[in-house]
Amino acid sequence: MADWLGQYDNATSFLYTRGSKRKLEVQKSEAFLPEKLPQKHLLTMCDLTQEEVSKIMRVALAMKESRRTFLDTGHDRFSDTLKGCSLLMLFEKPSLRTRVSLEVGMHQLGGQGIFYSISDSPLGVKESIEDTGRVLSRMCQGITARVNSRKSVRNLAQVSSIPVINALDDYGHPMQMLADLLTIIEQKGTYKGITMAYFGDLENNVTYDLMRTAALMGYNLNVAGAGDIEPRVWDEVKELSAKSGSKVQVSKTAQEAIKDVDVVYCDSWMSYGIAKDEEEARKKLFMPFQVTAELMKLAKPDCIFMNCLPAARGSEQTAEVIDGPQSVVFDQAENRLHAQKALLVFLMAPKRFSQIVSVGDLPKA
Repeated sequence: MADWLGQYDNATSFLYTRGSKRKLEVQKSEAFLPEKLPQKHLLTMCDLTQEEVSKIMRVALAMKESRRTFLDTGHDRFSDTLKGCSLLMLFEKPSLRTRVSLEVGMHQLGGQGIFYSISDSPLGVKESIEDTGRVLSRMCQGITARVNSRKSVRNLAQVSSIPVINALDDYGHPMQMLADLLTIIEQKGTYKGITMAYFGDLENNVTYDLMRTAALMGYNLNVAGAGDIEPRVWDEVKELSAKSGSKVQVSKTAQEAIKDVDVVYCDSWMSYGIAKDEEEARKKLFMPFQVTAELMKLAKPDCIFMNCLPAARGSEQTAEVIDGPQSVVFDQAENRLHAQKALLVFLMAPKRFSQIVSVGDLPKA
């Protein structure tokens, strides 16, 4: 009888080991080992510890390096890490970087990302969120949700027995924060001891999580702009800063905020959902905080410029700044992919993540 398996080894090679006399023995594939997934969710940066973030950064750096040589070698050491796993990606708000980075990331890890638009089928309308969460928990290993309101993602997290990741709501943007931190580590060598300045809308999800991230990791942050920061965010920041020694403060002017900083950060003045007839008024409100080449001269000479994109030249920053030598915005955008891959393994396959970290050959972060 023909040895079909021998002829078509690649079909199920992950199930077998080959002995000295071509004896095939079934083995357990790590990618398919059943494991009890944690009920750990990521809704804001407050849901992570400093140690956890540091480990995610180390794994992200290793994953990025592995992909750097992939085209030459055809080998990626992490290509089976989430084999057999599915991530459901719920989108109420449109996205380019979030959707592409998640789908590509899951593919590179051996799993699959499933896009589902909830703009036409909102959570909790056709069926209860409780039922949705329970059903998805039996089919997938993780959920990301990019939504308008924090209420949606929190309600889903309360009833899901698989990790729920906030891919953006009106209260936080933790996946972006991990990409930002990875970029700072690559550009500066470390986040320790730096000072960042943020300019723009202060009543904003990115602003809130930038504040939390600085307070969590122990570096300083000056924010300058317009808008009222929610009191609860200040409570979270104060609690984190008390442990880390971070200093997060509001500056009255852009010039005061940017003095001798290491990193300058902007976000769009026109977030999704801003009415067209409000745009001109918002431009006037935020224009005193526009980042120009003249303003950048007040920062340290080796200061880097960041924007989480999409960016509008002539609004939150001038073209001279975002297209200039201090800009790292496209490195920052690419790092959404690598940081999120590490995060997905951390949440969806914690045992495998621990094994990766325990190997001991990861870059320092």
